[in-house]
Amino acid sequence: MKEVVCVVCPMGCRLQVDEDNDYAVTGNSCPRGATYGKAEVTNPTRVLTSTVRVRGGLYPRLPVKTRSEVPKAKLMEVMSIINEVEVAAPVKMGEVVVSDVCGTGVDIVATRDM
Repeated sequence: MKEVVCVVCPMGCRLQVDEDNDYAVTGNSCPRGATYGKAEVTNPTRVLTSTVRVRGGLYPRLPVKTRSEVPKAKLMEVMSIINEVEVAAPVKMGEVVVSDVCGTGVDIVATRDM
């Protein structure tokens, strides 16, 4: 049995996920908590936010994020790619900085104009 705090809504329910019983979830106040608890134990994912270097911009770094969630196990690999990226201004918010990062099918996008 694993305990997980649900972050889907502000309630912060303490979920118990029974790995021996087909990942049955208890302690949730809503159905979204059950979905989150099972996913968090079987395949945890995260949206990653960071910055990349930018040439010719107002600031030396451009804020970026993954367009959607990536597997938690790949976060360090994704960060190693992000750390190597340098873009040239101008860049528009939502513009793809890295496509299909680490074969996840997820793009890294700019989160502001520069």
